[in-house]
Amino acid sequence: MTPRRSFFRSLLEFGTGAAAVAHVAAAQPNTKPVPVHTPDIADLPFTMDNGVKVFHLVAEPVEQQIIPGRTLDLWGFNGSAPGPTIQANEGDRVRIIFDNHLPEPTGIHWHGLELPIEMDGVPGIGQDLVKPGGRFSYEFPLHQNGTFFYHPHMAMQEMIGMLGGFIIHPKTAYTPHVDHDFLIALQEYSVLPNSNIPNSMSMEFNWLTFNGKAGPASTPLIIKQGERVRIRIINLGMDHHPIHLHGFTFWETGREGARQPEAIWPRGNTALVGVAQARDIEFIADRHGDWMFHCHLPHHMMNQMASRGGVTNGPLTAAGMTAAMSDMPGMDHAAHAAATADLPKNANQIPLFPQDAFMEGPMMAMDKDVEKPETYGLPKNWSGFVGGMMTLVRVMKPEMYDKVMELKGAARG
Repeated sequence: MTPRRSFFRSLLEFGTGAAAVAHVAAAQPNTKPVPVHTPDIADLPFTMDNGVKVFHLVAEPVEQQIIPGRTLDLWGFNGSAPGPTIQANEGDRVRIIFDNHLPEPTGIHWHGLELPIEMDGVPGIGQDLVKPGGRFSYEFPLHQNGTFFYHPHMAMQEMIGMLGGFIIHPKTAYTPHVDHDFLIALQEYSVLPNSNIPNSMSMEFNWLTFNGKAGPASTPLIIKQGERVRIRIINLGMDHHPIHLHGFTFWETGREGARQPEAIWPRGNTALVGVAQARDIEFIADRHGDWMFHCHLPHHMMNQMASRGGVTNGPLTAAGMTAAMSDMPGMDHAAHAAATADLPKNANQIPLFPQDAFMEGPMMAMDKDVEKPETYGLPKNWSGFVGGMMTLVRVMKPEMYDKVMELKGAARG
């Protein structure tokens, strides 16, 4: 598509108001891609060696705090699960020095990348297993651009945290220009209440995460009103996830491995991100507010949905509910007692009672425990309503946005 045609197509998509025209016109000259930000996850640094970008990736056991009071024993990369995001450019040559600090052999597959078979990372097919304490150097040119990821080609290792994003920026930035580019990695774990170790063979999951954090510990995305935003979503687990954004209708601009032609960008508010897939969505953040962004599978919008210790078994009393939910981080027993005191007298005789009221709300709030610059200004007890595979997209007026950026700067020191 020529720049002129792209400009006028963008006007049709954005509208023809003065602000929209200014936004589109300003977008056209930008040729440098915006760096991708992965909330709660670091980027993997690199050095240069004769024109080759050299990354050092380490597979190792990690302790990942998915929510205050709940730390899981996982396997990941460079201290986190998911591992750090790799960012490179179309046309780069990369060398990824991989060290295996796990107690068993493994290898790394570069999901979606077109590369020589000996670099594809499938043990027993393209390469030998990398033994515990071993090292293997992957090196290949990048001729694609888009949203990719890396993981072992060992099924059970994938289920205990071993995933990371791999972003290849285009030589010339996509149009229309975006002001923010975020990456979200979807993962899920099955963990019994008195254990920190996931069951990698389970088909039922009770902890669902964005970038290794379950809501409300997942860091909100901070955006200034009027900006254009891209969110890249990658999924590696056992479940497909319908990811829903409140308040906006987005364009789905990319799928695993490729930017899609503008002519076929679908419009929607929910993107189904299947297992082993990636989806890129873009929208204009023209309405301020704190908008939910979450998987819309009902069981995935709450923490600890399975193996809950019998919350719904038998008549409900304040003492019984408190005892049954005592292992849940953030439980506010005073708020819970107040809520149960307001129950109608015939509550236990109504079929299906109890349901949601005692799994979210003020009694489950943990505002102080998850406080950070990105949560500044949220209403009291907000955290009791953000659980599971969920975060907030916070679209702020300029003065509020500047305040949060100031707080973030102060937090970095």
